[in-house]
Amino acid sequence: MFTGIIEALGRLTDIRQENTNKHFTLTSPFTNELKIDQSVAHNGVCLTVVSINGDAYTVTAIDETLKKTNLNELQIGDAVNLERCMQANGRFDGHVVQGHVDQTAVCKEVRDENGSWLFTFRYDASKGNVTVEKGSICVNGISLTVVNSQEDHFSVAIIPYTFEHTNLHTVKPGTTVNLEFDIIGKYVARLLGKV
Repeated sequence: MFTGIIEALGRLTDIRQENTNKHFTLTSPFTNELKIDQSVAHNGVCLTVVSINGDAYTVTAIDETLKKTNLNELQIGDAVNLERCMQANGRFDGHVVQGHVDQTAVCKEVRDENGSWLFTFRYDASKGNVTVEKGSICVNGISLTVVNSQEDHFSVAIIPYTFEHTNLHTVKPGTTVNLEFDIIGKYVARLLGKV
């Protein structure tokens, strides 16, 4: 389980295709603390550490993951939002995040609000996912609050700290991001027959 509080930005140093899988190698400030078989969220996608070599580690994404997330669009040099799984005795700062991306969305607008930024994302509403005004949403692994909820799009307001310390500063109109909708909202939608 994760909380959507980004711990660090990793840097992608290598991508290796093997059959339908992709192996991603990254450097991060906490690589020396990682262990093989540990879960780390990458842009909100929970992946398992399969090898560690110095200040770099490798994770593997299978075809199913590559088809449903923005990981297939990553290129060497890209910044990736990283969060290690929450410790049982840790502080719960964000919201409940599973690291299971529901779908992707496309950034439609980034508006400078003179001290903050307003990002608008459009997603495929036919998949049954919903946002709620002032509810939680996870964008590229970042726990955020919805400020404008519509049927197929929503907006989030970003403070300078989040803008600078996550890969949101690289997101522009046309960029694809990963979405994990609020787990409580997903269960309510299922109970109401929306999915």
